[in-house]
Amino acid sequence: MQPVDFSTLTAACSELRTYWLPSRTEQVFQRDRYTISIALRTLKQRGWLEISWHPQAARICIGNPPPRVPDTFTFSQQLIHQLGGLALVGIEAIAPWERVIDFQFARRPQESALYHVYVEIMGKYSNVILTDANNLIITAAHQVSQQQSSVRPIQTGQTYETPPKLTGPVPSVSESAQRWQERVSLVPGAIKRQLLKSYSGLSASLVESMVRSANIQPETTTDSLTPEDWQRLFQQWQVWLEALQAEKFQPAWMDDGYTVMGWGGVTPAKDTQELLNRYYTDQLNEQVFAQLRHQLSQKLNNILAKLRLKANTFAERLQQSDRADEYRHKADLLMANLHNWEAGMKEITLPDFETNLPIAIALQPDKNAVQNAQNLYKQHQKLKRARAAVEPLLAEVNTEIEYLEQVEAAIAQIEKYQTPEDLQALEEIRDELIGQRYLEDPEYRNRTTNEDSSSNFHRYRTPSGFEVLIGRNNRQNDQLTFRVAGDYDLWFHAQEIPGSHVLLRLEPGAVPEEADLKFTANLASYYSRARQSDQVPVVYTQPKYVYKPKGAKPGIAIYKQERILWGQPQLIVKGQTL
Repeated sequence: MQPVDFSTLTAACSELRTYWLPSRTEQVFQRDRYTISIALRTLKQRGWLEISWHPQAARICIGNPPPRVPDTFTFSQQLIHQLGGLALVGIEAIAPWERVIDFQFARRPQESALYHVYVEIMGKYSNVILTDANNLIITAAHQVSQQQSSVRPIQTGQTYETPPKLTGPVPSVSESAQRWQERVSLVPGAIKRQLLKSYSGLSASLVESMVRSANIQPETTTDSLTPEDWQRLFQQWQVWLEALQAEKFQPAWMDDGYTVMGWGGVTPAKDTQELLNRYYTDQLNEQVFAQLRHQLSQKLNNILAKLRLKANTFAERLQQSDRADEYRHKADLLMANLHNWEAGMKEITLPDFETNLPIAIALQPDKNAVQNAQNLYKQHQKLKRARAAVEPLLAEVNTEIEYLEQVEAAIAQIEKYQTPEDLQALEEIRDELIGQRYLEDPEYRNRTTNEDSSSNFHRYRTPSGFEVLIGRNNRQNDQLTFRVAGDYDLWFHAQEIPGSHVLLRLEPGAVPEEADLKFTANLASYYSRARQSDQVPVVYTQPKYVYKPKGAKPGIAIYKQERILWGQPQLIVKGQTL
């Protein structure tokens, strides 16, 4: 993940000063253990200033509104208690080339600051610290004890001390090309590494884009650069320093990240705020998505393995109980042929009543014929009772397996993170499993229950222009089938295969063409466990014929008056119907 460097921080703060000073503090919300959002209002606009001290994604930018859930963190409560109603009057770096920004809060613009929020953007050492006008620490996002750091402890009540000053030389626009080249080429090495070693205030991504913009490969050694190479590179160096001095930046997206200098940019960004918000939101969401998907998949695999083992055990017991009539039949034969029994017999062979074929009956030699027959009758009754007890247990386990396979299929459809809706769909599955008591999370806070997921459906258009909605998990499947579906719609599902509920939306009087039905059947087969098959049976019916059994788990439905189509998921895979 690309870290926020000095240039990016300068660009972000420059825009904030231009558009958000002065502004009034209305609210503080802590999104997670690393991020707070401060609601700011100016005469023209209202927005959320996002401040993060995440070890990989520390940043400052205008971000998205926070979710509508309770904030249980104490740090945000301490901030709003001190800053609520005050004006943000200053955003300044504590010193040249430092990545520590001082947010100053006063009662009114032009008045001296009552409080300072120091935001330290320093990788894994990032922090956010609130002090009073005398720089006494009131609270900090991450407190550092004397045992953790004897150099710079950060504790409530202590005086705020700035981070250690930069030790290396800092870039200067007045430095000559000759002096600059001498410093960088003093020790031969790759130009990228030598620039990073020679000056403070640089980052690997900035240097790489700068060097490439001068038509030089980053790994080119300094002793192999021509005078023309040095000249081009120094020109780019000056462009960078002049941009910092004038605060004129060109935020843009690159293939593997972003830039605020325009170098290597593929697509221009609206501004630095939008650039940072989108990049780090997506990067962090992708991390959470991958971790959550792995956890859910592993948990489901473990649960399903145990349930299938239990189902096999019950099935074996039922197979044994199928022999109940065989024991009774043998007992009847033995009772009808008591005269053939002899003391000490371990086995007796008797002709069957109907077929007259010989049947071997195992005997206990220490018991007589009647006692052996009684044992066989007892075995018959025991197996009959076992069947009565095991059958409902097996049905219950199979129902549970069917439900979890439906959940498993939903997770399989969300293969990788592409949009925030992908993460939301996965979080809804997690919430559902917690609600069904398959997962335990003592720190769980429901972040999605109050959010409307109706906009999170997969959406397609049939050849005739009808809308197709597809649930991404059981919660959405239930919502789609039992809340969204109208009287004129058609409901699709892969036949007896775990998969998504699919709804073909139709206006009153509209009649879908065969191509529309086929298109929707292809989608229903694609969003099912049978995605890799060539052909999949798909049922469709009117929503009024789809029911949820009493007490059924989420996503489970039964239907009637269905028709069958054959879906071809591979057409969706190959893009022929999209």
